[in-house]
Amino acid sequence: MRILQRKTSHYTEPQKVEKLGLYPFFRVIESDQDTTVTMNGRKVLMFGSNSYMGLTNHPRIKEASIKAIEKYGSGCAGSRFLNGTLDIHIELEKKLAEYVNKDAALVFSTGFQVNLGVIPTVTGRNDYILIDELDHASIIEATRLSFAKVMKFRHNDMHSLERLLKRCEPGRIKLIVVDGIYSMEGDIANLPGIVKLAEKYEATVMVDDAHSIGVIGEHGSGTASHFGLTDKVDLIMGTFSKSLASLGGFIASDADTINYMKHHSRTLIFSASITPASAAAVLEALEIIKAEPERMVNLWALTRHALENFKQMGFDVGKSETPIIPLYIRDNLKTLKLTRMLMDEGVFVNPVVSPAVSKDSTLIRFSLMATHTREQVDIALDKFNKCGKKLGIIH
Repeated sequence: MRILQRKTSHYTEPQKVEKLGLYPFFRVIESDQDTTVTMNGRKVLMFGSNSYMGLTNHPRIKEASIKAIEKYGSGCAGSRFLNGTLDIHIELEKKLAEYVNKDAALVFSTGFQVNLGVIPTVTGRNDYILIDELDHASIIEATRLSFAKVMKFRHNDMHSLERLLKRCEPGRIKLIVVDGIYSMEGDIANLPGIVKLAEKYEATVMVDDAHSIGVIGEHGSGTASHFGLTDKVDLIMGTFSKSLASLGGFIASDADTINYMKHHSRTLIFSASITPASAAAVLEALEIIKAEPERMVNLWALTRHALENFKQMGFDVGKSETPIIPLYIRDNLKTLKLTRMLMDEGVFVNPVVSPAVSKDSTLIRFSLMATHTREQVDIALDKFNKCGKKLGIIH
């Protein structure tokens, strides 16, 4: 057996969980991503989706995607840098820049690629990258591609951030990168505090709005808009795979910064461009979100209702204040058991267990969509109450 095979053959944790009948990953869905999905021929309530606006099966978006394929074909057969730029890409970038109120935007093939392509491009040797300890994995991976010094501050702790900023050499780029809404914890970045420190220490601010687009800000335009700080945030990143019902991502900034990245970002230059269908879907999703503010209204009404009820039951929801609600179980086996019990009851949720988090921080991630009904949420809450009591998580 070769060295690689020896390494991989020793990884047996998934098999152990499968033997217990508790394996919760790569579950197969046989329908569209809606408030209910079909699994093994059975209807299940979906509370594990990132489709916060509930647009992935919207007829207008599907029609726009079909028309784009009819006009442009299924792909672009090259990168944006060479032969893969279509007029629909330019239109999308213009609309995105207007949406988040920045000079210009640049579209990448995935959200992960945005962070991988932006963070190492705007920082170099002798520069600094300051990240929140709970930043998304794509941000962490991006820092590993940069020659800059990486510094990690305690979650949403401005005293911790300032201590690190004081250690940075003057005259160097100091890039502060945070999630707008934290994807597991459901809390919002302290952007006012971050911006205040950035101005004091001449730092640059980048916000990853993957989970904020469609959820907070004017017309769902993100965290900077939510706090009225768009002009103080230098880089706004977003993804298409959540509220915008497609696949891809973007970075928005001033025109000079976008121009620099167009000619230096390796994940843009050396990756095939976003498909015409994906671009058309995002364009249509933006129009629907702006035209139907009632989606955000319903999403937040459901969020308040769910948070209040989970707290009354006795669940620990941490500091969540958004449609992402973590239910801390703080026990690997109980987290997996609760996930399985809820699935048996017809409720799909996502477990987060070690090594993704420490064993005493395991949780169930409950996420809401604008298209959920109050009745669907109440059914799920009832199942959580029943199963939580059975496992001794709540009393």
